[in-house]
Amino acid sequence: MRSIWNGAVSFGLVTIPVRMYAATEQRSVTFNLVHREDAGRIRLRRFCSACEQEVPYAEVARGYELPTGEVVVLEGEDFEDLPLSTAHRIEVLQFTPAEQIDPVLLGRAYYLEPDEGAAGPYALLREALGRSGRVGIAKVALRQRESLATLRVREGVLVLETMLWPDEVRPADFAFLEEEAEVRPQELRMAESLVESMTADFDPSRHHDAYRRALEEVIEAKVAGREVVSTGPPPEPGPTADLMAALRASVEAAKRERPASGEGRRRRPAASGDAREETRGRPPRTA
Repeated sequence: MRSIWNGAVSFGLVTIPVRMYAATEQRSVTFNLVHREDAGRIRLRRFCSACEQEVPYAEVARGYELPTGEVVVLEGEDFEDLPLSTAHRIEVLQFTPAEQIDPVLLGRAYYLEPDEGAAGPYALLREALGRSGRVGIAKVALRQRESLATLRVREGVLVLETMLWPDEVRPADFAFLEEEAEVRPQELRMAESLVESMTADFDPSRHHDAYRRALEEVIEAKVAGREVVSTGPPPEPGPTADLMAALRASVEAAKRERPASGEGRRRRPAASGDAREETRGRPPRTA
């Protein structure tokens, strides 16, 4: 792997030089836009709508459009003068229980490797963070944009995961939240039984990208000159006419597919009678 960022993790008065690497990669099949007639690559050109001429990259700048329609042009030096104190530093602000981090805030993940001579302080932070059961909340600037981030331990390596700012998450403002949806007690009990029947530890190796594999087979068939036969997508499920019957059939199917040994399943305590008799399905509202 090639590092994409060099800097340091700082918490308190401790500074740990690190190198950053992308922790994930996209494995989807990628395509180029081509001319159907001769498979020639389609090029996207930088074309100015004002002077109607192609513009070389050296003459391209960034512009911010005002509500009036006027454009403010920003040059490279305008960005260099901005105060980015975390341009080469991961500044740990606090440590927080991991369960308090809403997953909707999380973005891309990066591995942090200790730079030369920093293995000792790196291991100290890694062990202290791992034993605490908490994650670090930090600030970091990547590609001239400052972000919040979490710092945690994965397989002996510190992992930085960028976060959205709170005002970048849209509120879940839907009309149905104001409606009173009735849930029958017997339906709720059956749904809970279905959840229990389908409960298992998560094993990533059991899940595969079937669409990508099918697309690769189509490409392989094209290369080999074979005819591609499409069976079509599965039929879309229609609305459930009898909810109880659908739930009961789902529970039976889940029981048949469950491993006989029950390994990897985590059982939860049975719900109290009061909880089972809930008749309102409206989700709780949070402040």
